[in-house]
Amino acid sequence: METWKRNLYILMVSQFLVMGAMSMIIPFLPLYLRELGMTDPDKTQLWSGLIFGINFLSAFLFAPVWGSLADKVGRRIMVLRSGFGMAIVIFLTGLAASPLQLLLLRLLNGTVSGFIPASISLTATNTPKEKSGYALGLLQSGGVAGSIMGPFIGGVLAEVVGFRSIFFLTSAVIFLATVVVLVFVKEEVKPDPKVARKGFFSEGSFILHQKPLLFLFSVGFMLQFAMVAPMPQMSLFVSQLGAPGGYIAFFAGLVVAVTGLANMLASPFLGRFGDRHGSERVLFYSMIGTALLFIPQAWVGNVWQLLGLRFLLGLCVGGLLPSLHSLIRKHAPDGKESTAYGYSTSATFLGNMLGPITGGFLTGIIGIRGLFLITSMMLLIGAWWLKLGLNHRKKTSKQSVSRKVSSA
Repeated sequence: METWKRNLYILMVSQFLVMGAMSMIIPFLPLYLRELGMTDPDKTQLWSGLIFGINFLSAFLFAPVWGSLADKVGRRIMVLRSGFGMAIVIFLTGLAASPLQLLLLRLLNGTVSGFIPASISLTATNTPKEKSGYALGLLQSGGVAGSIMGPFIGGVLAEVVGFRSIFFLTSAVIFLATVVVLVFVKEEVKPDPKVARKGFFSEGSFILHQKPLLFLFSVGFMLQFAMVAPMPQMSLFVSQLGAPGGYIAFFAGLVVAVTGLANMLASPFLGRFGDRHGSERVLFYSMIGTALLFIPQAWVGNVWQLLGLRFLLGLCVGGLLPSLHSLIRKHAPDGKESTAYGYSTSATFLGNMLGPITGGFLTGIIGIRGLFLITSMMLLIGAWWLKLGLNHRKKTSKQSVSRKVSSA
């Protein structure tokens, strides 16, 4: 088997394990706070939000740092750094004795995190360019599958072994996934040690002055912001629609799961389609399709209609991030791919932070049905912005070519 294929399959399974392990603990943080002695419901809600968000805040700040370092020392070592680092921090989280300790450990976890973006960078740089869309789509399928299974497995384990034991198990699974990467994944395309490297801020300034990348980073932010904004309100919306049999939690989870399932099925197919016909085309039409499928969700009358629309939505979502990552690989300067992915990851983390906060605020004013329409509008603006940025680059490239021809 070719090295890039072996790396891809191993990293896909590792992403499944890591995302499954991480998503096992996220839904139960409020309950873990109760176990730590916090009984006031208002304080529990406040601290749950802080503990959830602080992880994204530190990850947002440090993603460019780790990306820049990866271009200097290698991408594989960044996967190992993140995997072993998270395994240690999550193990310590299971020993937390107070909400403050839990908050600080989540802050530290975001600081050392980066297994997923480092895996994306490693896959993108060590895969033939004509296969990168398919590879990144398959990689996303592994992560999405883990995020679907994780909450279900975590819920079962919480009843059987308790919350603290879930942290220890999560740590062990991430440690195992990282050991597999250490033993079996090989990095063939490594940073060239002869290339002169600038400082972190100089390299960051250079990347941020690449107009196509700047457009793609802003599109990544808009995508993530729009997709996660309605998520915290979904269980309330299912309750409003009237869950069959009164099983609100089950159907709220199912609404999320069917989107993830469709995403997982569509990602490799749309990635391969992007390799053949252009990732920018797949990303543009996926954004349009996602935007249009949010509109009828504002008028659904029951949970079954919502489930059908969310499944169709997931099919379009499967073309978003793999295509975006493929385009970043295409437009990133040689030798600075991981730096570009670092800033892209930072932009998506910012969307993860601001999306739920803004969505919650807007829901209080216009309701979740109105939020679906706002989300649709934002994605349409994002598609227009993407088209504008890529067309500008094509015009610039044509002008530079015509100048060279005329001067010759």
